[in-house]
Amino acid sequence: MKMKWFLPLALVLVLIISACGSKPANNGNEGNAQSGASNSSTEAPKDSKKYKIAISQIVEHPSLDATREGFLAALKDAGFVEGENLTVNFNTAQGDQSNNLSIATKVSGDKVDLALGIATPSAQALVQAYDKAGNKSPLLFAAVTDPLDAKLVTDLSAPGGNVTGASDTNPEAVVQLMDFIAANFPDVKKVGIVINKGEPNALVMSANAKQALAKHNIELVEAAVTATSEVKQAGESLVGKVDAMFITLDNVVVAGVDALLQVAKANQIPFFSSDRDTVEKGAFATVGFKYYDHGYQVGQMAAEILNGKNPAELSVTVPDKLDLILNLKAAADQGITVTDEMKAGVKNPADNIIE
Repeated sequence: MKMKWFLPLALVLVLIISACGSKPANNGNEGNAQSGASNSSTEAPKDSKKYKIAISQIVEHPSLDATREGFLAALKDAGFVEGENLTVNFNTAQGDQSNNLSIATKVSGDKVDLALGIATPSAQALVQAYDKAGNKSPLLFAAVTDPLDAKLVTDLSAPGGNVTGASDTNPEAVVQLMDFIAANFPDVKKVGIVINKGEPNALVMSANAKQALAKHNIELVEAAVTATSEVKQAGESLVGKVDAMFITLDNVVVAGVDALLQVAKANQIPFFSSDRDTVEKGAFATVGFKYYDHGYQVGQMAAEILNGKNPAELSVTVPDKLDLILNLKAAADQGITVTDEMKAGVKNPADNIIE
């Protein structure tokens, strides 16, 4: 009798041990389904080394913040986890150029495995500081309009050296947006732009907009600023002079865009932006993409570099999934009647028509 009880008991124990041993491994990919970007194909870290990176960001506003969040998410998905095997030194210049230069000098002197400059001024400052110090450690950039004009690289397909990254501007996006304005707003003869002429990216995009509008006999009227505190007054100066307003990926202006949105709403002026985040905040339309995805893409590049890839071998990328993005509530606030023709221009209505 004792033996009859012992055998079934032994069998149960074997089954329990076998079940415990066959439990699937946790690959750390559960969060990818919620990331808003495709899963990284980058290999996990090849050793148990602890990594240190630095991020320099010119100012905090939704687009740049989303870029940083996407960047860190891609690193995490690739196995570089902040607080575990990754230390992140984040710095923001709060829009101050002297702070920006000081941050770049400090980052260059620190022993980091990789540095990221978010926005043109931050990326430029890092490149200059690294060059001055003879630091050849990897540098990445994100949210940069024109890497060639900013002198970050000399070749987009083969950047060479220790610098590469992703541009946040496909020149065609501005052209498509200006064409959309001309086609759907026949009464618009003048478009106002609040612009900080100290930002190269703003100048490049403004020139593209001016050229595109000129083909439709529409004039671009400028209101210049040098600081975010001047943005509201500049916007108010355009009231009565223009039929619509537009802003570029101008960090000084985007940081103060809430004031411009108030001006547009109070005066029923159609307001167009160059980034999705500003449309989500209250601009009517843009041709663009998600900055989180843009940052995620740069984060994937960072993971490759931390795993041994040479930055010189990674081509500079530009957004290739452009779409018209509309905010219907903003349209009502700005006195815009949204037509079926406007909606027909949106390739992905589920994501890019914001109710």
